[in-house]
Amino acid sequence: MNGLIDWSVVGPPFVAGLLVLATHVLLGREVLRRGIIFIDLAVAQIAVLGVVVSQLLGLPEGGWATQGAAFVAALAGALLLHGFERFWPQRQEALIGISFVLAATGSLVASAGNPHGAEHLQELLSGQLLWVTWSQIGWIAGLYALILVIWRWLGHQGRRFYLLFALAVTASVQVVGVYLVFASLIIPALAGLRLPPAKGVPLGYLVGALAYGGGLLFSSMYDLPAGPVVVWLLAVTAVLAAALARRLQGDQSSD
Repeated sequence: MNGLIDWSVVGPPFVAGLLVLATHVLLGREVLRRGIIFIDLAVAQIAVLGVVVSQLLGLPEGGWATQGAAFVAALAGALLLHGFERFWPQRQEALIGISFVLAATGSLVASAGNPHGAEHLQELLSGQLLWVTWSQIGWIAGLYALILVIWRWLGHQGRRFYLLFALAVTASVQVVGVYLVFASLIIPALAGLRLPPAKGVPLGYLVGALAYGGGLLFSSMYDLPAGPVVVWLLAVTAVLAAALARRLQGDQSSD
């Protein structure tokens, strides 16, 4: 124990948060560029449905079979949303919203017979960030490294973007939850959206790192749920960062 903070508790979730940001800031900028804001909510919720169905089938919680079920569900959902983009672009956002609602209500129906179903759904929504382990961090780091290599060297056009998106969301939703997946994708990317990638991406990483670090410290000190606190700090930090970026741009344009 160092002061009021137990770094053995706060350290692993902070590293996990940084790993989530490593891919989600890039994915978030691409989501904003494409104008498909709610794809992350839909795919994350579809991944949750895959987890719920896997448990309904008796697969061990947190095992590779459950991970596989979540990925298959997320990939199927991502490819479905890619089809919406291809064939019904003008109705895409509405269809994404419908997909989210169907996955959310499907999860409720599938977990209705489980006495711990409501509790588990709540965990998948708000996340279990404080309970992340170093073994989880290890395989997440390997997966995200693969995603970043593909993103950098093979690109992220067409179906490849949806494949990478499904891979990233499958891992992150079971650690940080649906709410924080959405917030980590959209809020840091939005803070630096007006800036070129060389400046906007680092700003997004900084916003996310400050919010994860501050949120985990605050939730640990005051015994509050970590995921929701980080979401709020992401919003506050992003507003301040965007205002500062606009101010700096204004000063540079006036010189």
